[in-house]
Amino acid sequence: MADYQAPLRDMRFLLNEVFDAPAQWATLPGLQDSVDPETADAILEEAAKIAAGTLAPLNRSGDEQGSQWHDGEVTTPEGFSAAYQTQAEGGWVGLGGDPAFGGMGMPKALVAQVEEMNQSANMSFGLCAMLTAGACLSIHAHGSDELKQRYLPNMYAGTWTGAMDLTEPHAGTDLGIIRTKAQPLDDGAYSISGTKIFISWGEHDMAENIIHLVLAKLPDAPPGPKGISLFLVPKFLVNDDGSLGDRNSFSCGSLEKKMGIKGCPTCVMNFDGARGWLIGEPHKGLMAMFTMMNYERLGVGIQGLGTAEMSYQNALEYAKERLQSRSPTGAQEKDKVADPILVHPDVRRMLLKMKASTEGSRAFITYVAQWLDQSKFADDPQQKEAADAMVALLTPVAKAFLTDRSLDTCVLGQQVFGGHGYIREWGQEQLVRDSRIAQIYEGTNGIQAMDLMGRKIVANKGRYFELFAGEIADFITQNQQ
Repeated sequence: MADYQAPLRDMRFLLNEVFDAPAQWATLPGLQDSVDPETADAILEEAAKIAAGTLAPLNRSGDEQGSQWHDGEVTTPEGFSAAYQTQAEGGWVGLGGDPAFGGMGMPKALVAQVEEMNQSANMSFGLCAMLTAGACLSIHAHGSDELKQRYLPNMYAGTWTGAMDLTEPHAGTDLGIIRTKAQPLDDGAYSISGTKIFISWGEHDMAENIIHLVLAKLPDAPPGPKGISLFLVPKFLVNDDGSLGDRNSFSCGSLEKKMGIKGCPTCVMNFDGARGWLIGEPHKGLMAMFTMMNYERLGVGIQGLGTAEMSYQNALEYAKERLQSRSPTGAQEKDKVADPILVHPDVRRMLLKMKASTEGSRAFITYVAQWLDQSKFADDPQQKEAADAMVALLTPVAKAFLTDRSLDTCVLGQQVFGGHGYIREWGQEQLVRDSRIAQIYEGTNGIQAMDLMGRKIVANKGRYFELFAGEIADFITQNQQ
């Protein structure tokens, strides 16, 4: 497997030349004084070093070892915990977080490049910080001031991590039929009981506490999705002074045995009267959770981009080194027994398709990220409304299209390797296995298509799409000369 090298040249080209991100940052309140081209470049450089030097070397061993379960406790692969401490101590978990609670407040257009590096280097590992950032978004957007003060600083610091608990054995896409219950307690907390499955990073040994965001139903809940509420349920209860108290009443019952991302513990979580706190309003939990879900869906698109980039780097290196036959136009390296397979038209076709798909995906992610920045930081209500609409329209596209292209790119990389692509030691088959989940979790790609057409186009009579079409028309007009 090739040694991962972050595509910094392309990232800088997109940020500085294609999208002129510094110009946008200079106009948005909240970013004007916190980020400039020099700061952004320093962040990219340092993130690239960590991805290549710390995370990537653990990718293969993490797949081989996997996370292990024993009596409710989960041990992550060797090196994961130390790598996470490196990430946390550098402030990387809170890179995009609110500075009022200890985050760094960086724009999403920049954060997305760092997330790509993490996912390329080690998708199983990168998922942990991604989930924590998403949980922080939901707490920040919908939680009470008390919950924000109590939980966000340690989550941004990476001392505590986050997980989201939606799926149940009988309820996946149709969350309206979940059975997990929340019983009000006299002190304002709730007693949470039920079983959740497919909970990524639901239990592990890398952080002091794990903050679960759990969907459940109150006793007076109306039927269907309108009866869902969202609760914050910590692994360890948090005392008023911020110290950790007793272990909460829930545990990891087992780990799923999966096709890929084996370094990531995918947990069955059993809640047995666990103490939790309401996030947002009763019966409005799905809206609060979708704040996290929409972030995760874009993050999964970035996962797809990350594995595709690693596949391209692997295949390109192999194609340069593997000697087989002579070029159709005559020997290119006459001092060797054969030419590198890079000279063969079909191999070049596959590599160029991979390169085009990967670079286009990176550009699209950066484009969507800029709309997220406008939505978050703009002080003009009309600008924010337009940005919100564009993000809503493009999020399912980013998730579904980029992950479909990711699997295609990983399979093409495997094809470049030929028989060696099917063999474990070369690492390419791991990318095929790892990338497959991105088309499935956070809403299958078929669900993304339904969301795009049903909610984002038909439901608003094409208004969101008209905004996007207007963007294209304006670009054409501006660049006709």
